[in-house]
Amino acid sequence: MSNLLETVSPPEITPLVLQMSPAIEMTDEQFFNFCQQNQNYQIERTANGEITIMPPTGSETGNRNFDLIVQLGIWTRQNGTGIGFDSSAGFTLPNGAIKSSDAAWIKLEKWQSLTPEQQQKFAPICPDFIVELRSPSDNLQTLKDKLQEYIDNGTSLGLLIDRKNRQVYIYRPNAEIECLDNPATINCQPVLPGFILDLSTIW
Repeated sequence: MSNLLETVSPPEITPLVLQMSPAIEMTDEQFFNFCQQNQNYQIERTANGEITIMPPTGSETGNRNFDLIVQLGIWTRQNGTGIGFDSSAGFTLPNGAIKSSDAAWIKLEKWQSLTPEQQQKFAPICPDFIVELRSPSDNLQTLKDKLQEYIDNGTSLGLLIDRKNRQVYIYRPNAEIECLDNPATINCQPVLPGFILDLSTIW
């Protein structure tokens, strides 16, 4: 029985979607405060004002994401042309959606163009680079749609790492989505010059 339980994959989880408008209209300030009061959940807002809620990821996925953040952080510190963010950072995209990703990077001059007040909350800016790491329970199509939304709003390079199927989807503006099977590394140039993401510890 124990071996059977170990091999069964967890069911995919679809985000809980709350239809707010027109019954309840939250300002950006109210939505920010709502997220601060519910920090145990990943909460996002769609361009149509719907609120999506996901539970925390499992410990294994969190460990793999930590490795991803460390790699990006080391390169970011050495390169010096931008700043990195972890999964707790939310951004207000040009279409009005408020999203967070497992890892993100923004050019320094873009970030510094924001006021201190804008930087402190869900900054009105679209990251130049984002990564989504699929957990065993994540719905793949939901993540694909999220990556495309980032690209449509100004992201230059997006990676969707599907550990379940050992595939990486690469998103770029005005280009076909590229899918790699079990790659050992991902070259993130020219958006992140010299950054090679090592997937050996993430798989």
